[in-house]
Amino acid sequence: MNPLLSAEEAVLGSVLLDPAQLAHLDWLAPDHFYRPIHQALFAALRKLRTEGHPAVAAKEPVPLSWVTDAVDEASHHVRGLTAVYAHTLISACPRPEHAPVYGRMVLEGAIHRTVTEHAIRLHQAARADALQGEVEGALHHADVLAGVLGDLARRWGAEPRPVAPATPPPTAPVAPPPVRADQVAEDEQFLLAVLVERPKAMDEVVGWLRPGDFADPAHGQLYRCLGALHHRGEPIDRITVLWEAQRRGLLADGMLTAEQLTALCGGVGPGSASWLGEQIMRFSVARTAATSARAIRALAENETLAPGRLINHALHALGPLDEVRARWQTANGHPAPPPAPAPATEGPPTARVHAALARSTSPAARPSECPGPASTPSAARPPSRAHG
Repeated sequence: MNPLLSAEEAVLGSVLLDPAQLAHLDWLAPDHFYRPIHQALFAALRKLRTEGHPAVAAKEPVPLSWVTDAVDEASHHVRGLTAVYAHTLISACPRPEHAPVYGRMVLEGAIHRTVTEHAIRLHQAARADALQGEVEGALHHADVLAGVLGDLARRWGAEPRPVAPATPPPTAPVAPPPVRADQVAEDEQFLLAVLVERPKAMDEVVGWLRPGDFADPAHGQLYRCLGALHHRGEPIDRITVLWEAQRRGLLADGMLTAEQLTALCGGVGPGSASWLGEQIMRFSVARTAATSARAIRALAENETLAPGRLINHALHALGPLDEVRARWQTANGHPAPPPAPAPATEGPPTARVHAALARSTSPAARPSECPGPASTPSAARPPSRAHG
């Protein structure tokens, strides 16, 4: 038995048994359901309520027309829905008054599923940008993902804020796309040679290019050596760079050999350090976006992670990309744009957010004690922040 599908069936069964439960589920949307047939039926039930179906105001028992009219309306949008299936949903609901709790389960599944989908899109855009030497697609999808995380946090009733996970999610290293790998390596080697040949060119890139932007760790360490010499105001040439590399243990740990360093620092013709640095930054943006996307997807696929923690950990995973983006904009002479406004949403009332987060009521609870817009703190209390 799939817990998520069971929760979806219980929500729908609750509303079919008791139309008044829809008043406690205004924060739940049809697209939060996983199965299309459940999406269509929940949308139909909401539409009947909006249109003032007699069953909404009727006293018990609920008229049969509530079920048949909902099935007829949903059948216009999905195939295979019958009255028999609707009665199956009714039998799947243990207690109608627990509808807000079942709805919270549905929303939790939707949050994990939505974050996974947007993380996949970000990763695909980052890979495409890396192959094409662009950054716009990855940055656009990163903004979309950040907006989605903010919206999901508001629906869940949590405060969106970046929080590092106690244990980083396991992710495989993101390898550079093979079509561009050789070109990126050539750009990095050429830039290092230019900086050794013309040390004053360090002023063009030192403000925004970092060792971590280099795809090859050895190249990044060499750039770190150049940066250290530049910071101390010491001369830069192939001998001083070799000595600095030795002092930092790069020769002893086998990351570089003296021959490799001499070859990298060999004579070079004219070259623009800033242009080469921008090419390296382009790939760094795409690579960082792909790394963030993989980390967020790993978080979203962890079903044991509470939605609040998932959202905050995902925002934290976007942090490195925000830092690289800021330096990319500096390299291009563009100030960082203001944060994009959060997408407009129909924010549910606070009481209903609490209902969404409510714990199950005790077995002895009466229907009048079920969570709802006017529920008391003991009947509808959000989980502590420690649990997301």
